Amino acid sequence: MGSLDGGGFQTPSKRSAHPLLRSSSRSERHSFSHRPRSRLARFLLFEKVDYLQWVCTVAVFCFVVILFQMFLPGSVTEKSGVPNAGNRDSAALKELGGLDFGEGVRFEPSKLMERFRKESRVVNSSSLSSRWPPVSRAALRRPQLALVLADLSMGPCQLLMTSVVLSLREIGYSIQEPFKSIPVIWTIHERALAVRMRDYISKGKTELVNHWKQVFNRATVVVFPNYFLPMIYSTFDAGNFFVIPGSPDEAWEADSFVASYRSEYTQVKMGYGPDDFVVVLAGSQFSYSGLWLEQSFVLQALAPLIPQFYSTNSSSAPFKVIVLSGDASSSYKLAIEVITEKLGYPRGSVEHIGIDADSNNYLNIADLVIYGSFLEEQSFPDILIRAMCYGKPIVAPDLVVIKKYVEDGINGYLFPKENIGILTRVLFKAISNGKLSPLSRNVASIGNASCRNLRVSEVIEGYTSLLENVLKFPSEVAQPKTFAEIPRQFRDEWQWKLFKDIIVPNYSSISFKSYSFLDKVEALLNSSATESAVAAKRREDVFSYTDWEEQKRTLMMIARKRREDDELKDRTDQPRGSWEEVYRNAKRADRAKNDLHERDDGELERTGQPLCIYEPYFGQGAWPFLHRYSLYRGVGLSTKGRRPGEDDVDAPSRLPLLNDPYYRNILGEFGAFFAIASRIDRVHKNAWIGFQSWRAVARKASLSKASESVLLAAIQAKRHGDAIYFWVRMDEDPRNPSQQDFWSFCDAINAGNCRFAVSEALGWMYGLKHDWNSLPSMPVDGSTWSVMHSWVMPTRSFLEFVMFSRMFVDALDAQMYDEHHGSGRCYLSLSKDRHCYSRVLELLVNVWAYHSARPMIYINPETGAMQVQHRLKNRKGQMWVRWFSYSTLKSMDEDLAEEFDSDHSVKRWLWPKTGEVFWQGVYERERNQRQRQKEKRKQQSKDKISRMRKRVRQKTIGKYLKPPPDDTSNSNSTARISTMAASE
Repeated sequence: MGSLDGGGFQTPSKRSAHPLLRSSSRSERHSFSHRPRSRLARFLLFEKVDYLQWVCTVAVFCFVVILFQMFLPGSVTEKSGVPNAGNRDSAALKELGGLDFGEGVRFEPSKLMERFRKESRVVNSSSLSSRWPPVSRAALRRPQLALVLADLSMGPCQLLMTSVVLSLREIGYSIQEPFKSIPVIWTIHERALAVRMRDYISKGKTELVNHWKQVFNRATVVVFPNYFLPMIYSTFDAGNFFVIPGSPDEAWEADSFVASYRSEYTQVKMGYGPDDFVVVLAGSQFSYSGLWLEQSFVLQALAPLIPQFYSTNSSSAPFKVIVLSGDASSSYKLAIEVITEKLGYPRGSVEHIGIDADSNNYLNIADLVIYGSFLEEQSFPDILIRAMCYGKPIVAPDLVVIKKYVEDGINGYLFPKENIGILTRVLFKAISNGKLSPLSRNVASIGNASCRNLRVSEVIEGYTSLLENVLKFPSEVAQPKTFAEIPRQFRDEWQWKLFKDIIVPNYSSISFKSYSFLDKVEALLNSSATESAVAAKRREDVFSYTDWEEQKRTLMMIARKRREDDELKDRTDQPRGSWEEVYRNAKRADRAKNDLHERDDGELERTGQPLCIYEPYFGQGAWPFLHRYSLYRGVGLSTKGRRPGEDDVDAPSRLPLLNDPYYRNILGEFGAFFAIASRIDRVHKNAWIGFQSWRAVARKASLSKASESVLLAAIQAKRHGDAIYFWVRMDEDPRNPSQQDFWSFCDAINAGNCRFAVSEALGWMYGLKHDWNSLPSMPVDGSTWSVMHSWVMPTRSFLEFVMFSRMFVDALDAQMYDEHHGSGRCYLSLSKDRHCYSRVLELLVNVWAYHSARPMIYINPETGAMQVQHRLKNRKGQMWVRWFSYSTLKSMDEDLAEEFDSDHSVKRWLWPKTGEVFWQGVYERERNQRQRQKEKRKQQSKDKISRMRKRVRQKTIGKYLKPPPDDTSNSNSTARISTMAASE
């Protein structure tokens, strides 16, 4: 036996595998291994001694036929070099290489399972810093799942997912709406895309291929119901393929087929008599070189039953055998004909049908189904499930995976694969006097009842285990129960009762639904592609990632050079030209900036209103939840994904810190606060400022038109003074179903360590002792708090809040950066979390507003009704006014600015990067610099005047005398004489 280097599909060494399977990318993703089978000699236990002679003859005949085909121009073997995969939807397996007798192919998601094991080791290890507290789970709410189906039509996929979801609900899961950042588990039951992809590749439709590759890469895990599908979809394998064997597909398909077709009509239409006894000899969906030999053994064992079906006065052959396996090539068909002729089968009694055909027609008319493949597969053969669903008795070898579900003489017949001779006795037990025996009818009935819910428990357990490995829940989410705690009625059968009153779709509609869907997708993608020469050139010259990066750097260098040239032009004297040229250039520049007209209109509308509410967002997925009128303005936290044509603020250009993905993720929407506050007079000119999370809009908790009007009226009337208005309540947050107090809720969503983090950060900010562990009081007084960054306050107060927040974030960063940046873990999360302390920052505005004595007003987002929260008279003795006063924060801010201004050492420090650095010394230095420049200009002016006075002047060479107007004739001579006299 041999194997490919580095893993991948493992096949016999004497056969070369496809070059794609030898690549490191494919071998790293999955490991396909083989199992050795018993040798040919163990099967040759027959009564006829000359049987081996004609088997060898057939082998030589087949070899000659195949060898003859190899040298035929344009033959299949010449093109592919490998046997057929054995299914019309599985042509992709031709590139896997042939399998020898008694050898198998296995699918093992080794890369995915290794990733699960690695993540489990990281979670269970004590990798956090020793000075950090242990993490804990609060278990306030149930873990939430999203269920996304292609459509609302009924089918086996809907039945499977309904059964799985109902079982998962029993162990603690619930449903939510899906968003872009959540893990995606994609289940695939159809083979249509794999077949269509071969057509795309052969026709050079790279755009469609790349589109589907991106779709497959987006999924966290792609789940298949059998081990055959991931092999034919190997083109899209990104290391995220997984198999949970089992589905109701076969039972659903059989029900719909029986409901659509009459068995008697189909049998006559297919050329078989109504009294014919039809035996279907089925094989594995994988095609390998030993398959025909195994089927010849079964035909040999079946031959002694032929006399039961013939009478002396009948010229027809009521006994029919349909060999349903292998490809439809003439060589395989000729091999079957030679074998049956040697075995004494009547002419026309054995027919070979390639598995490319629709097997349901033949299984439906069969009286008995024999599984003639001895290949040890990883899951129960689908074709046997379908045969049992059609109510047919089955006869199969005692393979490990078959013995697990079939009990001999109860729901099927088994025979030892090492002794084919026993198969004849089994067949005589199943067939009596040319008909099925009563025992066989009972076996078929029991098999039909058991196959409808075959492998349900394994499927439910598989999905439960998969979710345990994929999902990493926040600390406030309750841990789901185990599979063993699911009630038996949910894990022992598919939920057929929920679908019993629904009309089963026509069999043909089920077969072609996936193909019609692919047609729609293909038409949609083709319509978006232009047929211009430029687009064709773009498709031919596909840039790689490095090319695009180099192009991006080139464009940045050009833009920087152009900006420097523009700055230099402003410093040099340039010819201004005429007023007409200046006017013409101004009009040309105005026409070149058409996209700025809408921005100007939006800015003009916002200028006349007292409030502007900013809506931070990360990308295109949040666009539907953003507003598009003057009261609101978007803040793009990333340079990519900004809304075209909208006057959104580009946060990374205002705060370069947000160009760092680490801080962009860990700050989240809080980064928009820092970006707007930096040089705020350049972007925000309103007296009041507000923020609203797009998630509030998604949860239908945003301000309505009525509440907006009430809020604006209260601001203009100065009804509550320097107050903060908020409209998303903590006591209505889905993360807080038990109505916990402020600090308990903060602990719940931060792995039980919110109090520790805030205490440490405040101690760092104010330079307190290490043993200081006090917290600002956030009392329970019947009021509520703000969540989800949805509030409004005066702009002056906002700048004060940002001043406090910058120092607080700097303290958190000093504690957590090294550990979190290195390992991705922090003590505010149970697992790796890019956002770490962002959930603490979400609640920080409450601490600042309460202890800085700001009135806190809740406004109902629907009606606009206002309620005062935490009244000032009730806060006496609770507030840390000195700690949060403007004078204290301002002095601390100036101390940090002075330290940064005087300390030029190279060290990592977050605070200077979160906003402006300013203190009195900076103002005095700038004033002194302006004074020195003024004095320098005065001195330069004095020096210029002095040089002008001391300059040596040249004496006049001559003097011109204008002649009298009446003496024109002698003017020239007079002037000449005067000049000569002056020179003398």
